[in-house]
Amino acid sequence: MGSEGPSAAVTTVYITGFKKFHGVSHNPTETVVNNLVEYVKTKGLPKGLVIGSCSILDTAGQGGLIPLYQTLQTAIAAKDSESSSSNKIIWLHFGVNSGATRFAIERQAVNEATFRCPDELGWKPQKVPIVPSDGTVSHIRESTLPVEEITKALANKGYDVMTSDDAGRFVCNYVYYHSLRFAEQNGIKSLFVHTPLFFTINEETQMQFAASLLEVLATIC
Repeated sequence: MGSEGPSAAVTTVYITGFKKFHGVSHNPTETVVNNLVEYVKTKGLPKGLVIGSCSILDTAGQGGLIPLYQTLQTAIAAKDSESSSSNKIIWLHFGVNSGATRFAIERQAVNEATFRCPDELGWKPQKVPIVPSDGTVSHIRESTLPVEEITKALANKGYDVMTSDDAGRFVCNYVYYHSLRFAEQNGIKSLFVHTPLFFTINEETQMQFAASLLEVLATIC
């Protein structure tokens, strides 16, 4: 790694967004995640940070589990091929909250799937545990990242951002719950961020926010 030496810590961030779903014909996270690598290249990647991949998930729960885990597993395959133990891996998930007026850093996910509308594969569970072996629908999994510190750092950069304890009960929460479980099992980290529609916060600001979040993760984590 050149002048940094072989022991320099590297944080690899794997990023996902979502496709459209009922009521949201254009998902801003699909645009942001698809364009993020090129956008960050123009500004320069934060020191010590690598983008592992940018993937777009179908807005689907149970029917999307196989591709979700195939996506999550790519980070572990890369981790296993690295010889350095100083590398950190973070899964960073972006999802849209169409009623939101600001960004939200999600602290946790709950073991409950109660979809207000069918997902893109027609599934509409009600009060179903996401992972039955975890117990009841009230079971919570929390991110091991410093969510409050991340939120404060972004607010100090001028963004309208909050910490949230409620990622909903739709596909965003469903994916986050599985990701947090996967992260715990594999010694990595996971974080979910809710964004508003472009109508509320425009595309350029959302791109800037995503790039700034990477800077914060590189610095804090």
